[in-house]
Amino acid sequence: MFNTIHAKLFKISTVAVWVGGFALMLSALMVTLDVISRKLIGFTISGSDEISGYVFAASTTWAYSYCLFSRSNIRIDAFYNILKQRPRALLDILGLLLLLYYIYLLTVSAVSVFLDNVEFNSTAQTTLATPLWIPQIFWVSGLCFFLLSLSFLAVYGLTAMFKGDWTTIRKIAGVRSVEEDIQEETHV
Repeated sequence: MFNTIHAKLFKISTVAVWVGGFALMLSALMVTLDVISRKLIGFTISGSDEISGYVFAASTTWAYSYCLFSRSNIRIDAFYNILKQRPRALLDILGLLLLLYYIYLLTVSAVSVFLDNVEFNSTAQTTLATPLWIPQIFWVSGLCFFLLSLSFLAVYGLTAMFKGDWTTIRKIAGVRSVEEDIQEETHV
């Protein structure tokens, strides 16, 4: 059951990363066209910088889950690498739980900001006067999906810990080995 849920959440995060990457490419193209047209013909695409900021914020929060599932987050692992499997697994679980707590606090605050902007119909103080809830819904939904993903991995990891399954913890939350990085890069 855990493997199936893990695979589905990873699939959703993979699709979200691709959509976010595509949106970032489109916003980079829009900003490039804005700069070129402003220099050459004196015409500007109003709000291209604002829109690209919204796209960046949303795509970043949706990418968090992908990094989590692919275990590509950055860690300081000098001490970690000299430990045996069980202490490493316990540190992995501790890391997941601490990140879960932090993201919970961040997501609660983000949802509060989002709901305030919906309630007061707040708009950006820019030429576009974008209703802030529109870009924030993508940003907040990315944070909520990350919180869901972290919660799932914490439960999965804790279940594996109580079973003494240190290999599963390493597989879902541990630092990737050099061999795993090489295998992914070479697609072997």
